[in-house]
Amino acid sequence: MKILFTGGGTGGHFYPIIAIAQAIRHKVTETKILPPQFFFMSPTEYNARALFDNDIEYVAIPTGKMRRYFSILNFTDIFKTIYGVISATIQMFSIYPDVVFGKGGYASFPALFAARLLRIPVIIHESDSKPGRVNAWASKFARKIAISYPEAAQYFKVNKDKIAYTGNPIRSEIAQPMTNGAFEFLKLEQHVPVILILGGSQGAVTINDTILTSLPELLNRYQVIHQTGKKNIQEIQSTSNLILKDHPSSYRYHPFDYLDTLAMRMSAGVADIVISRAGSTIFEIAAWGIPSIIIPLPATISHDQITNAFAYAKTGAALVIEEDNLSSHVLIEEIERIHGSASITAAMKEHAKQFARLDSASVIGDAILNIALEHEK
Repeated sequence: MKILFTGGGTGGHFYPIIAIAQAIRHKVTETKILPPQFFFMSPTEYNARALFDNDIEYVAIPTGKMRRYFSILNFTDIFKTIYGVISATIQMFSIYPDVVFGKGGYASFPALFAARLLRIPVIIHESDSKPGRVNAWASKFARKIAISYPEAAQYFKVNKDKIAYTGNPIRSEIAQPMTNGAFEFLKLEQHVPVILILGGSQGAVTINDTILTSLPELLNRYQVIHQTGKKNIQEIQSTSNLILKDHPSSYRYHPFDYLDTLAMRMSAGVADIVISRAGSTIFEIAAWGIPSIIIPLPATISHDQITNAFAYAKTGAALVIEEDNLSSHVLIEEIERIHGSASITAAMKEHAKQFARLDSASVIGDAILNIALEHEK
């Protein structure tokens, strides 16, 4: 049995694939099915170690990108995409998987096109509340469509029986917060509330700047764990040192360039509020059951983050501050409003847990296995 995964070159596409692969491995071990061969077809490996650790073979293909703004690259990338489709078709014919799982994004187009040509069954998953163009196209021939937000279903013009609300797959090792040893590991005080800021692995400049401006007031009452992004850490450390030079609680600020799995689990285990963008991190925050403030990327940069943010906020698990309205004063006011009310905090925690679908990877994995086994016969 062979299963091929494909998706864009971001963590939001890559790590759900890893979660599904882990769930399938667990299932075949449990049911004593012959373990499948896994392949990942994409322009980049994204995380070669994660592929190696999960025994997933990388298959490189080129592809172009259709940008939502005018660029001469939109023209030249057409030829790159055509070459990518040819390359994907040749390599997929050689592998001939029993099922192809597409996570969406421009990087998945060549593999999905090749699967269509070769009549290989396809399952797709949509992470956002409004589908991207590749998934909207692939939905027309996909056997199953998994969605992370219920709102996404209305955009797929297909038989609704094909659509399943599964949530977004989360790796098992990141889904469970960890409190044992967290205060010592992160060098935190035991009885001071903690704010966790997640700008993604690349960081978020606007959020970072607002946090820096807010630090003198925040640190009077809170501790701050701040994932800044690797490219921003030096500037933020030097700037925060100046801002907090004479602050009596400067030691409460803890900037990290990147939080690995252990540090992230521990941070989640002690955090009272999370501040984040509106990408796939939303699903991790929901799994942790932590109140959150979501600051989506503007529509000019991302077509989906604003709709994602408001879809999540509609559940009662979070509140949204759009970037145009973001300021130190507004951010601190909203933090105080959440943390200062036990009833608001309790309600947001409960709604977050209700939104989380911790079985997402196993539900999607089961569907992939069923189709793969059916195709293999």
